[in-house]
Amino acid sequence: MPHAVGFVGLGAMGVGMARRLHAAGLLAAVWNRTTARAEALAGETGVEAPSTLAELAARCDVVVTCVSADADVLEVVDALRPALRPGSIVIDCSTVAADTARTAAERLAAHSVAFLDAPVSGGVEGARDGTLAIMVGGSAESFERVRPVLAAMGRTITHFGASGAGQAAKATNQIMCAGIIQAVAEAMAFAKAEGLPLEALIETLGKGAGSSWYFVHRAPNMVRDAYPPGFRVRLHAKDLGICHDMAARHGVQLPVVEMTLLHYRRLIEQGHGDEDISTIFRLKDAMFAPAAAARSPSGEP
Repeated sequence: MPHAVGFVGLGAMGVGMARRLHAAGLLAAVWNRTTARAEALAGETGVEAPSTLAELAARCDVVVTCVSADADVLEVVDALRPALRPGSIVIDCSTVAADTARTAAERLAAHSVAFLDAPVSGGVEGARDGTLAIMVGGSAESFERVRPVLAAMGRTITHFGASGAGQAAKATNQIMCAGIIQAVAEAMAFAKAEGLPLEALIETLGKGAGSSWYFVHRAPNMVRDAYPPGFRVRLHAKDLGICHDMAARHGVQLPVVEMTLLHYRRLIEQGHGDEDISTIFRLKDAMFAPAAAARSPSGEP
C-alpha cells in the first residue's frame, strides 16, 4: 500500500527532496516555517499545505523532516507526535547529533511512532535529481517499511544500525567533506598563482586520481569567484561542531575539523557565512596575494 508522505522543511535541500516524492506519487502534504514556501510548492504540485504540523501529521502515515538544527528537530517532533497515528514513521533527514536522534526516537516511541535518523549527502543537485546517499539509523523493520520513500529521494540507501547510527555516518561524511574542500581550494589557489588555465585544469584533473565530487562540482565556483549556496558555510560549521563534540567524547581533536572550523569563523566574520563552502577558496587565494603583488607587470619578480 503506498504511503501518504508529509514533508517538513523546504530549504535548499528539502524542496528538491519533496519534489522527488511528488514525482513518485507519494507526497501528500508539505509544511514550512515560512508559509509562503509551502504554499508555493503546494500550488506547483497540487498537494496540501496545512497550517500546522499537527494537521500535517493527521493526514500522513510517514513524515519526512529536513530542518537546520538539533533544537528544530526536537521542536518539530514534539509538534507532530500528539497527532501521529500509532504505527506512523518519522524520517529525519536533518544533520544533527546522534544523541538528538536518540532523544527524538525515545519521545516518539512513547506514542508508538517509529523514528529513523536518515541524514543525506549529495548536495542540492542530488536532492533535485533523487540521487542522494542516505544514511539510516533506527529499527530494521521500520527501514524496510519506508524503503520506497527513501528510494524516491536517494540512490544509495544504507541502514547502519540503531538510532543515532545514521547521524554518526553523516558526521564521518562531513569530516571527509571538510578535508576535500580544503584540498580543492588550496590546489586551485596554487594553480591560479601558477597561471594555469583553470577551466582546462578542471576538465583534465576531474578525470584523474585526485578528483572528487567537490572538485568537479565546486572548483568552477572558484574560477568564477561566485559561490551560490549549495552547502552553506554556516551549516557545515554547525555540522563540524557536532563532529568536534563527538570526537571530544573519545578524548580526540581532529586537525581537519579544527582547522576548517577556524576558517569558517573567519569567513562568517567577513560576511560569507551564507555562501557555499567552496568560498573557502577566498582564504587560500589570499595566501598567494603578497607574492602576486610583488611581481612586476611583466610577471617577473
